[in-house]
Amino acid sequence: MTEHAISEHAIAKQAIAEQAIAEQAIAEQAIAEQVKSAPSVKQAYNFNKLHKRLRRHVGEAIADFNMIEDGDKVMVCLSGGKDSYAMLDILLNMKAHAPIHFDIIAVNLDQKQPGFPEHVLPAYLDELGVEYRIVEEDTYSIVMDKVPEGKTTCSLCSRLRRGILYRTATELGATKIALGHHRDDILETLLLNMFYGGTMKSMPPKLVSDNGKHVVIRPLAYCKEKDLVRFAEAREFPIIPCNLCGSQENLQRQAIKNMLQDWDKRFPGRIESMFRSLQNLVPSHLLDHQQFDFKSINSDSGVIDGGDIGFDKPEVAPRFIDKDEDDTAPAPGERLDIIEVK
Repeated sequence: MTEHAISEHAIAKQAIAEQAIAEQAIAEQAIAEQVKSAPSVKQAYNFNKLHKRLRRHVGEAIADFNMIEDGDKVMVCLSGGKDSYAMLDILLNMKAHAPIHFDIIAVNLDQKQPGFPEHVLPAYLDELGVEYRIVEEDTYSIVMDKVPEGKTTCSLCSRLRRGILYRTATELGATKIALGHHRDDILETLLLNMFYGGTMKSMPPKLVSDNGKHVVIRPLAYCKEKDLVRFAEAREFPIIPCNLCGSQENLQRQAIKNMLQDWDKRFPGRIESMFRSLQNLVPSHLLDHQQFDFKSINSDSGVIDGGDIGFDKPEVAPRFIDKDEDDTAPAPGERLDIIEVK
């Protein structure tokens, strides 16, 4: 082989080697990109599943209680917390796809709390392109003046806020006022009324306002708080903390919330079962004679709602576990171990 041929052969061999190295580098880069994107793909999948679940729950609540009707103007009360942000986000999404027409206007009450970032919500709503109104009322000073130091401010603050929001709804011509209370709020209120008020009542999903002029709705009534927390984190809402409430740690509601969260961890399915009980009342097996006509019962009345099971062995229904709704649920075996803890 001539010296020229040997030189060309060496060059070709080097080119092939360099090409192999380049292809290997490209392959390694592709693998690295796949590994890098794997978490984001999973995150996107989980977020879509979460978003669909929340939309479904809101849609079911709206349908079950006829919350929103064709031609409604819904005033969405936006506090700057995770729940109201999620409610606005989901209702806007549903408005774009609903078979009926309804309008949305977001309303925030600036209560003039010290350090309140008043620029946050206008900037967010402007970017979103939604109609809104910021109502400025110094309820903070009133609450601080009227409530003795160390006492809870929630009750007075809530009454003042309701009155202002009702007035604003009238000014805007809103037909519905949407509040961001969720499933956990409803259960907490039920237990608060049972423990401290001697009544079995909670937050209704739909009601007439205190002044008798407006219909108030709670579209998140079927939504879990932990789902809303995850949704807010994924959407990166600009959360504004409530200084009035946040400064009071030992509230009865917070104690109830902690209890429910503890139950949810130790006894999976208990909270779901409790919530379902609110939708399956049996007045004939309670003690309110104003809700059921016990006085007229006689031997000719027949068996009512299953009759008397007082002498029967108690039958405890299986714990309600919605596998479709718990992305972070443990494996069935692990869940069984948790359930068996006494």
